[in-house]
Amino acid sequence: MLKISHVSKTFDRGTVNEKKVLKDLSLTVNDGDFITIIGANGAGKSTLFNLIAGSFIADQGSIFMDDEDITFMPEHKRARMIGRLFQDPMRGTAAGMTVEENLALAAGRGGWLSLPDKEQRREFREILSRLGMGLEERMKQPMGLLSGGQRQAVTLMMATINPPEILLLDEHTAALDPAAADKVLTITKDTVEREHLTCLMITHNMKSALELGNRTLMMDGGRIILDISGKEREKMTVQDLLDRFKDISGKMFDNDRMMLYKV
Repeated sequence: MLKISHVSKTFDRGTVNEKKVLKDLSLTVNDGDFITIIGANGAGKSTLFNLIAGSFIADQGSIFMDDEDITFMPEHKRARMIGRLFQDPMRGTAAGMTVEENLALAAGRGGWLSLPDKEQRREFREILSRLGMGLEERMKQPMGLLSGGQRQAVTLMMATINPPEILLLDEHTAALDPAAADKVLTITKDTVEREHLTCLMITHNMKSALELGNRTLMMDGGRIILDISGKEREKMTVQDLLDRFKDISGKMFDNDRMMLYKV
């Protein structure tokens, strides 16, 4: 279980550029939750992920993972328990290394000067075959030769080859074409279910936000303004979400990227 308690974060404090990006935010993520997160640009979504991952320390508040206080734990130590994918398919992998070498590094069984053995290659082929992209036949090719969708799918496998305590997906399909995005979302859903992962996924696709997982959060101005699950979420439409945003925040949702997914 992940518990975030009353965290706040301000950048460029004391300057003309001062910006409060998280404001007294609290969140409890239960084991097995698959939470989708939506919000306009600047709502604090990626900043929340950076806080969880340890990219910076909160100005106030605390973070617990399975009752362990990780508030001041360095990012490299948190990486053992947190998997993360970014919007850019180029992040998270070594473009000049082969697919199998990248998988070996992620599994902790290889290195810059070592290669996986026969049994490990068999395991990697099995993992890649689940993707349905034929990548099990391209294990000797450099990651940099793969398409964005293929690379993001492999990166997801790398992030979950040793199942993390929590998986953070930061708009990991936003840079892909619609067909590739749909494929990666399907792989994501299957992987999370198969490995029984706890997952937080930021998305601009409001339709996907309601269809995937078991819970949806809406953020605005560094706060969580809506947290829905169960029957309330099952009955909700994209228009309902937009209406709720207006009712709670007192303003219209003005993110054009997200409005594209109303239908």
